[in-house]
Amino acid sequence: MSEGKKFPQIIAGLAAAGGAFACGTTLGWSAPVQHAIQDGFYGFKVSNVEYSWVSSLITLGAACACIPIGIVINIIGRKPTMLLLVIPLMVGWCMLLFAKNVAMLSAARFILGFSGGAFCITAPVYTTEIAQNEVRGMLGSFFQLLLVIGVTYTYVVGAFLDVFWMSACCAAIPIIFVVCFICMPESPVYLVMKDKMDAAKNSYKFLRGADYDPTTEINEIRSTQQSKDENSGPIKALCRGVVMKALGMSMALMFFQQLGGINAIVFYSTDMFKNAKTGISAEMTTILIGVLMVVFTFVATLFIDKLGRRLLLMSSGLSMALATFAMGIYFYMYDNDKNSVESIKVLPVIAVLFFIIMFSVGYGPVPWLFMAEVFTPDAKAYAGPISGTSNWLMAFIVTNTFLLVRDAIGTGTTFFLFTLISVIGFIFVLIVIPETKGKSITEITMEIEGKKA
Repeated sequence: MSEGKKFPQIIAGLAAAGGAFACGTTLGWSAPVQHAIQDGFYGFKVSNVEYSWVSSLITLGAACACIPIGIVINIIGRKPTMLLLVIPLMVGWCMLLFAKNVAMLSAARFILGFSGGAFCITAPVYTTEIAQNEVRGMLGSFFQLLLVIGVTYTYVVGAFLDVFWMSACCAAIPIIFVVCFICMPESPVYLVMKDKMDAAKNSYKFLRGADYDPTTEINEIRSTQQSKDENSGPIKALCRGVVMKALGMSMALMFFQQLGGINAIVFYSTDMFKNAKTGISAEMTTILIGVLMVVFTFVATLFIDKLGRRLLLMSSGLSMALATFAMGIYFYMYDNDKNSVESIKVLPVIAVLFFIIMFSVGYGPVPWLFMAEVFTPDAKAYAGPISGTSNWLMAFIVTNTFLLVRDAIGTGTTFFLFTLISVIGFIFVLIVIPETKGKSITEITMEIEGKKA
């Protein structure tokens, strides 16, 4: 295969990941505005229970989006789908800007979650499909990078602006995305699947350079399709053994990502910085965490195609286990005798920073990249959304049950539970997950099937 130019692929990947930036703003919005909204910014009071739903409905909306959007991207394509998603995003933000009651606020969050969840499927699929094997990991990581940049953006803006103007700044992001992405090509993989060979070749030439010969890539895509009959449907695609194995692996990584403790870490971070008397305000604490996630997710994009997915996942999982174990010890001692932790009050702060850093280089970006890499073209639009749905459903469950679990078994024991889950995840990756770095879909499929290339 002739060598293609990497720069156009990077530009197209970043443009597509603008949708992840928009998704990140919807995720980060609820944290900096909570007190203002509950104090009556909109002209009506919002209780703790109501705000809990306002915050978490975004994950439920995202879960509802994944499977339908998988069907849509196979019908109309990856690019048109992402452009059309800007419409519900703008509707959601307008509803937030002019909310008249809690129901309208909740509906807006659900709509924003639906749009964000749809981007979580479409953007990784698009970026991995436009990339050559040598840079697929980096482009696939753009999604998580722009996502955490979007979250951090809301933290920073929210520290200086009121709810209305912060929301307006977030609403501008989808418009910027359209301007950047509208000139990018459709995924050549999708075009080959639809037998639009001339369009596929033009897409490859845009992405790889005018002199690039896409014949080898086109032939490989066609060879991985079990049938050219588009009416074979999702059942046949999903029921193949290799797809079911890949789906199980992908869903497992989503499970370990969500249940490794990331939500609890973010939830407790402000209090832990305060208790350690670091002198850092609540607003600056959230901004610091956001900046750390951005910096080290960016680091992951630089090394993911050199170090590989497995090494990043294993080092991330083991480090997360160590961090939550340290926090478990701290909170176990704190729950039994508050004075006993006076000499180690800086421990949870160090553990939080270490956890955020190591999560960002492994379990943050890799599960989404893995989801977009391991499914054959005919199954990707069905299997990927199922995996994405599992991620958002687990996020919804965790955010709504964490306090109940903590109250039932204690904070320290809850963190020990996160440790156990991360250790199991480390063992699972070590034994089960194949390395996908630099491999074609044919090679990845053969490895999942247990065959030698």
